[in-house]
Amino acid sequence: MVYLFLAEGFEEIEALTPVDVLRRGKVALTTVGVTGKTVVGSHGIPVTADITIDQLGNLSDADAVILPGGMPGTLNLEADKRVLSAVEYCFSNQKLIAAICAAPSIFGHMGLLSGKRAAAFPGFEKDLAGAVLNNEFVAHDGNVITAKGMGVSLDFALEILGALRGTEAAAAVRSALQCKG
Repeated sequence: MVYLFLAEGFEEIEALTPVDVLRRGKVALTTVGVTGKTVVGSHGIPVTADITIDQLGNLSDADAVILPGGMPGTLNLEADKRVLSAVEYCFSNQKLIAAICAAPSIFGHMGLLSGKRAAAFPGFEKDLAGAVLNNEFVAHDGNVITAKGMGVSLDFALEILGALRGTEAAAAVRSALQCKG
């Protein structure tokens, strides 16, 4: 199971692209409303989460957690100790953790990027403590996937799909979506 966390002020495309791509790729994904069941994105689009964070329970079935960026969504995610606990659980248990735009800063603040290739929205690199930065749009290092921003949401989502189901599954979805590359 993949859990994608939504907090008030999230970037809509960064959240919904992974939801769409992973579900097309036959990956079980649950959206988790951190600030309520209906969460309003940074551009005023309300999204109804599958569950609230109060309904999350333990993460023994988790294969991955995904954090979309956006402001103040990233700040709202980082302010919730349950989100941080879910990230730490997955990281410590060699499950995938993925974040895009401003949200990789959360991994940096948690000390999870030391020695790992990482990417974030320009200006947030200072928050990626210990990361190896090399201008990648999407960086995948071990069980961590990070990306620069909304413009690479599809590449980010396909990288996650590839990590979870293999490069052939990601290539099939990429082809079905008529993507370049």
